[in-house]
Amino acid sequence: MKLEDLIVDILKMEVVPAIGCTEPVAVALACAKAKELLNDKEIASIEVLVSPNIFKNGLAVGVPPTKEVGLPIAAALGFVGGSCEKGLQLLEGIEKKEIELAKALLDSGKVKLNIKNTNEKVYIEVILYSAKDSARVIIKGKHNNFVYLERQGHIIEDRLMENDEGMENDNSLYKMKISSIVEAIEKIPHKSIAFMLEGLYMNEKVAMEGLQKNIGMGVGYTLYKNIRKGILSDDFMNNAKMLTAAASDVRMSGLKLPVMSSNGSGNNGLTAILPIVAYNWKFNVPDEKLAKALAMSHIINSYIKNYIGRLSVLCGCGVAAGTGAAVAITWLMGGKTSHIEGVIKNVLGDISGMVCDGAKVGCALKLSTSVSSAIQAALLAIDNQVIPAGNGIIAETVEDTIKNLKILSEGMNGADEVILQVMQGMQAARTVKNLKFL
Repeated sequence: MKLEDLIVDILKMEVVPAIGCTEPVAVALACAKAKELLNDKEIASIEVLVSPNIFKNGLAVGVPPTKEVGLPIAAALGFVGGSCEKGLQLLEGIEKKEIELAKALLDSGKVKLNIKNTNEKVYIEVILYSAKDSARVIIKGKHNNFVYLERQGHIIEDRLMENDEGMENDNSLYKMKISSIVEAIEKIPHKSIAFMLEGLYMNEKVAMEGLQKNIGMGVGYTLYKNIRKGILSDDFMNNAKMLTAAASDVRMSGLKLPVMSSNGSGNNGLTAILPIVAYNWKFNVPDEKLAKALAMSHIINSYIKNYIGRLSVLCGCGVAAGTGAAVAITWLMGGKTSHIEGVIKNVLGDISGMVCDGAKVGCALKLSTSVSSAIQAALLAIDNQVIPAGNGIIAETVEDTIKNLKILSEGMNGADEVILQVMQGMQAARTVKNLKFL
């Protein structure tokens, strides 16, 4: 397969719409699938087992359109009203009646959530029991990737032993040089990549919603207000921070609006796309160039996450999507290969220590910080100011720097466990009782 075709295939697979944070939505999707397999509507219990990373990212995030947070309400909602054929947009048609039924299901005590003792980053297992029947569903590796289906002891599908991370992708892309990938994207005909603009319009709409109302933490709304007051300048960087944070405010508070995700994360999609929207506001970029910049941003995000994992102890919005946005901005500013490689080193040398402590309204601040770092890194790289090799994790080549980032993330696995313990201690009592590892 030609490299250009491979890139387009990966973009079509990894850049998809999602409603709500992908971790609770994936739990809802698994419950909807299990219900589809089960004939008996009189449910006795729903057992949900998730990996520590899924639990971490679903603990405190809003679930649209319930005004509730956490995985239990997502599980109940998926069972009551989810349609698995809609994929990660299955909560789109949820109405007040389904929300009330889901809350009643939670109150009945039939929904049980526990953490699975697994090294998998993305793992969701749902077991439904009725008086006469049972169903079991497992999602692994990717938020909408069903690897195991079972009904009444009969195995319908079993792909549990397949390699999880990136198993749907041709991993040859992630072994290539960044410069070769950028050059290939430059050669892709506009008609083959024009679909990238859908995500630009979609995420811009979400951002505009966050600028009109004080929602979530109100990070974007507050930045916008201070730009209008003249306290902050109306420049590219502040607009990029404002838009990205505003969209995160909307998404993390659980409003029922679709966002274009990137590599399994809505917030990654916001970070990868909205700085490019802000650049276009200021400099009016032609559609063909916009589409290619968006493709670069998403592909670099996917490239880095192939090394650190879809869910990581590191903030993917910063080290992966933020880096993708930085590459796109550098390219839009006329950057050549050396500048693009330099901007990656600059971002990773700046915010590689940003940890992920779960999805929540405070993510808007991290997205704002990531965008600020991306633009600063781009300006420095264009001026040939790059962190030298040997400084921290920065290696001679950009590819080896990304491999060092992987080593860093693996070395921080203990930190991930500590973060989870802290989060459980502060919030788990409010979202799930009698939590245990299984």
